[in-house]
Amino acid sequence: MSDAAILTDQRRESLQRAIAQVNALVLGKARQVELAFACLLAGGHLLIEDLPGLGKTTLARSLAATLGLDFQRMQFTADLLPSDILGVSIFDQEARRFAFHPGPVFTQLLLADEINRAPPRTQSALLEAMAEQQVTVDGSSHELPSPFFVIATQNPVDLAGTFPLPDSQLDRFLMRIVLGYPDAAAERDMLAGETRQRLIARATPLLDAAEVLALREAALGVHASERLIAYLQALLAESRRHQGVRVGLSPRAGLALLRVGKALAVLRGQDHVVPELLQEAFVEVAAHRLGVDAEGPGAEDVARAILRAVPVS
Repeated sequence: MSDAAILTDQRRESLQRAIAQVNALVLGKARQVELAFACLLAGGHLLIEDLPGLGKTTLARSLAATLGLDFQRMQFTADLLPSDILGVSIFDQEARRFAFHPGPVFTQLLLADEINRAPPRTQSALLEAMAEQQVTVDGSSHELPSPFFVIATQNPVDLAGTFPLPDSQLDRFLMRIVLGYPDAAAERDMLAGETRQRLIARATPLLDAAEVLALREAALGVHASERLIAYLQALLAESRRHQGVRVGLSPRAGLALLRVGKALAVLRGQDHVVPELLQEAFVEVAAHRLGVDAEGPGAEDVARAILRAVPVS
């Protein structure tokens, strides 16, 4: 029996209550909320991209308030320096040596707000942290807390004052989600009710670091059959030969999709991955990793076309 199958009833109930609380704070976005939790359980990092005012920061703050993790928020700006994120070594006159002063990245949940308003040099300061859960400053490596989860928000790259994230940075994000405008009912509830800030301030932490780590272990234990792996490999192969694709999906992208599928299985109370779970998350995992022709369809449309081109055998 897999670890996913032996989740305690209490832990399963806490997870569902946590999802319900975030859904109560971020109205009308149940699918995006579930994908955000899947990203957390899969051990990845989340990029939320949309126009200003559509709830990107609200979702990030709602997750932080619900997860019970140490939280830091950084507003990325054009004059932000790497040392502002990572920390800096300062010479201690009394001890006659340099002492490291940790930056905001030394937290369990980092909200990198409007990450693409910072220049590329500052964006890249997060690469090592996101990939290896450590940072290196002046030749010394410093381990980050566990779990370590980056939620970054970004505005569309055609807005003024933005710097597109390079491919290497995008690949560090397990998923990229888009919120979009709320439906009429959700928008009415938001307009008629209390502000999201006040509601988030009263939110109760329903998980903690130990439970998050246990849920991640459970996700790792979810079974993936040989048939499922063959389907996943067929998706990767199709992405590399599909019309309009310059750069297809790497094996790392395949591993990312599998991890998300396992995490979704835990969220649904299943002990194995089915193709439908990979299909549900494929666009969010794959689109930002695809290199597509500028004159052709967008990456999201290409990702959907790849899904349609690969049958489930």
